[in-house]
Amino acid sequence: MSQATLSAKTNREIGSRPVRRMRTAGIIPGVVYGEGVVPLPVAVNAKEFRTAVSGDQGLNTLITLDADGTTYIVMAREIQRHPVRGTVAHVDFQVVDPNKGVTVEIPLHLVGDAVDVRHADWEIDQQLFNIAVTARPDQIPTHLDVDISALKPGDSIRISDIIVPSGVVAAQDHAISVVTTRAGRAVKTATPGAPE
Repeated sequence: MSQATLSAKTNREIGSRPVRRMRTAGIIPGVVYGEGVVPLPVAVNAKEFRTAVSGDQGLNTLITLDADGTTYIVMAREIQRHPVRGTVAHVDFQVVDPNKGVTVEIPLHLVGDAVDVRHADWEIDQQLFNIAVTARPDQIPTHLDVDISALKPGDSIRISDIIVPSGVVAAQDHAISVVTTRAGRAVKTATPGAPE
């Protein structure tokens, strides 16, 4: 589990003009919130924030946030970006209990070779690229592998088919398709009367 330390200032000004000045100076406004915590406006250095979430866990990194001497264990949950530049404009830090489960999104990676699908000139169609899971912060995987080796034409893989590590639970409808198969262009054109 990735863990990082980040410093925050709690005396930031509120309002659009001060916030614009902060962003220009490389400072990201944010808020700390969570169970039993009064929402606390904070400001963090943009470069330090990027460094904190640049590990394997990305935004699922557990962060020790030092807010002017008060320490919070947080995760970066809601990130707002500038519509043109793509830079982080605001970040919500959720206070979490390291011993309790949190729900996060992690990426899905296809592994293996669907030989039967390929030989039949069918195609693999990945329907879901991320999955919501619930796990303790120290048990959140960086990603989940989806093995497509056993797929045959017409088959699909659902969330219920994904193997998750111990302590991790899929937090979405288990009937949702992750991967499906479909006839390729060559198969469609070779079938009389097949729609273009």
